[in-house]
Amino acid sequence: MAWIVLVISGVLEAVWATALGKSEGFSKLGPTLIFIPSVIASMGGLAYAMRDLPTGTAYAVWVGIGASLTVIYAMITGAETASLLKVIFLMMIVAGVIGLKLPASAVACTNRSRPVLLYRGLHTLVSRA
Repeated sequence: MAWIVLVISGVLEAVWATALGKSEGFSKLGPTLIFIPSVIASMGGLAYAMRDLPTGTAYAVWVGIGASLTVIYAMITGAETASLLKVIFLMMIVAGVIGLKLPASAVACTNRSRPVLLYRGLHTLVSRA
């Protein structure tokens, strides 16, 4: 459930970010009225999702979804120029967000003491230098 709420919150981030830009410093009523409830719902959903998900992962996924959708919307509407490089970089953001979800299952199957041992080994190397 937390992941579903997080994805919806990410979409709402794109809504409020777009509305914020169109509000021109809150001088336009329509976009301002869209901004206010969408930012509240987006932040509330992020907070809800963070009860069950790691903070760093949840925040990165939320930002990744919101930023990607905001740029995609701007390119579709012509507010921002589209280019092959922008599309490639957006795909990299999406791949990174997906990648953040994948290690959770991989880490659960590994020996948890290994990162600690690696850290201790690195600490030993650094303190000898």
